[in-house]
Amino acid sequence: MGKSITKANICHDKHDKNRCKGCDTMDMNIQKYIAFVKTVELGSFTKAAKYLNYSQSGISRMINDLEKEWGVTLLERGRSGLRLTSEGLNLFPAAKRLFEEYQNLQHQIEEINGLQSGVVRIGTFSSVATHWLPKIIKQFKTDYPNIDFELLLGDYHEIEKWILEGRVDFGFLRLPTLPELETTFIEQDNLIVVLPKSHPLADLEKIPIAELSESSFILLEKEGNSDVAKLLKKWNICPKINFTTWDDYAIMAMVESGLGISILPQLVLQRISYDVITKELEVPAYRKIGLAYRENQTLSLASKQFLNYLEYR
Repeated sequence: MGKSITKANICHDKHDKNRCKGCDTMDMNIQKYIAFVKTVELGSFTKAAKYLNYSQSGISRMINDLEKEWGVTLLERGRSGLRLTSEGLNLFPAAKRLFEEYQNLQHQIEEINGLQSGVVRIGTFSSVATHWLPKIIKQFKTDYPNIDFELLLGDYHEIEKWILEGRVDFGFLRLPTLPELETTFIEQDNLIVVLPKSHPLADLEKIPIAELSESSFILLEKEGNSDVAKLLKKWNICPKINFTTWDDYAIMAMVESGLGISILPQLVLQRISYDVITKELEVPAYRKIGLAYRENQTLSLASKQFLNYLEYR
């Protein structure tokens, strides 16, 4: 995001002490407004503190300071969580507009100064983080060495949530995704059958769909959010699922040990060290990988530039 929204750096004149004091005051006020907005948007002091890289007590103190300065109570704190008071409801839209204008100001400053500093925050799943991002980040850091990266690894649902909350600038997802996200298609990733070397199906050129129900099956899934589970449902296939896990490497180890067969994305199967057989399905299947970010979001200059490097993956 270029200079972090949590660390406003407006005044750089070390010789004008009076001006710097004024800037420090303005900087602190902006931090309070940001703390207020993000606490409301994320629904808790803890989440806002994590997002803004503050302590929970620091976020609470800034909002208490705002309430004292404005002479109102902004948030009610109860067992069910936080909610805006009537005064908070009236003031929140203006605070949010100020926060958004501050973000826009930071982006404009970035564009004037060039990519001299910044952080690109990316939500991703493990196969993209393992096989695509290292090469892209290396090329980007060669050109822009002062830009840092934060990678958050999760499943599709978690990444969608991080994008909506603003925890990441953008994320890699399976398409289609939520309608409120802007998306760009990147690649079609084939789904491949993974077998033990001694399995009876290992000699077939391609695996018939009907055969999937005849073997013990290891399912890549987390909380029902699975490419393969959707595929099996579409085909009306009910394999004998003996293991379910979200760890693709654990699945390959189990297959290697003869505990069953599985279906994994081809991207996961790059440069594997497991002694397994991979076969295409008789009826090709795939997942669509895309890039997503919030609608109408103004990406930082660093994020925009990084997206241009995706073609080098």
